[in-house]
Amino acid sequence: MSCPNPEVYKFMSIFVGSFRDQDNVNTSKTPVMLAKGPLRWVLWDVKDTLMEVLGSAGKQYCKEAEKLGLSLCHAEVDAAFERVYRDYSCRYPNYGKSQGLTGQTWWMKVVKDTLSQCRVQDPMVLNTVANNAYWNFRNATNWKIYPDAKPALERCSSLGLKLGVVSNFDDRLEEVLRSCGLLSYFSFVISSEEAGVAKPSPDIFVQALQRCGTSADNVAHVGDHFVNDYLASGSAGIHGILLDRHNKYKEAEVPQEQRIVSLEELPSRLQQIMHQ
Repeated sequence: MSCPNPEVYKFMSIFVGSFRDQDNVNTSKTPVMLAKGPLRWVLWDVKDTLMEVLGSAGKQYCKEAEKLGLSLCHAEVDAAFERVYRDYSCRYPNYGKSQGLTGQTWWMKVVKDTLSQCRVQDPMVLNTVANNAYWNFRNATNWKIYPDAKPALERCSSLGLKLGVVSNFDDRLEEVLRSCGLLSYFSFVISSEEAGVAKPSPDIFVQALQRCGTSADNVAHVGDHFVNDYLASGSAGIHGILLDRHNKYKEAEVPQEQRIVSLEELPSRLQQIMHQ
């Protein structure tokens, strides 16, 4: 069953009308206009912008199960994970924060339900794998930092810009960034679990602006998701810049000056905004 985030429906109904899903949106009539103002801050998405998960979730769960003597099929576990993840994201959005869950509880339920669908029933095994998988994902060994990430962060800092994080992530985010050697670049980190609201809701960007202590026209945001990052930040008055690593979006959908295919392009794009 497909159940897109209701916040996406709410957001897109305002800006682009009805649509079937987040990846099939007619956006040709909805350019997001860049605001005018001296640029002081850059906000960053994390997953699939600065780094990505190294290997699939199913592979990680299988590795933990192997430590307990179980041999599971990676493909079967991956398929089960996709089903369970979609279901939980639908029923308990943003890690179930508004329903009394925590990110840890949410993820452990996801892992246990995934393995249960693969005929693992031993409660001790389910709890051990879920607990280990949750904590292991804090470590840099489970993440791949994109080669253009650190140079872009360093170059943006050298331009005198302050950096912050706004990411749909659970409360492990700071630990993940620290483990990957990225935390020191940022003045603050806001996860959706901490904020109690997830992108594409503009409310998470409002919280970020409060942390920046400045108005939206002094802030840019870069991320890989067309709705959650580009459109949502623009709706809050922030300079939205889409990282389109796979050239998915045409210029008719995203103006050239608001789209980059590598973080190598970001500093010069920010300088253009700074000199407007």
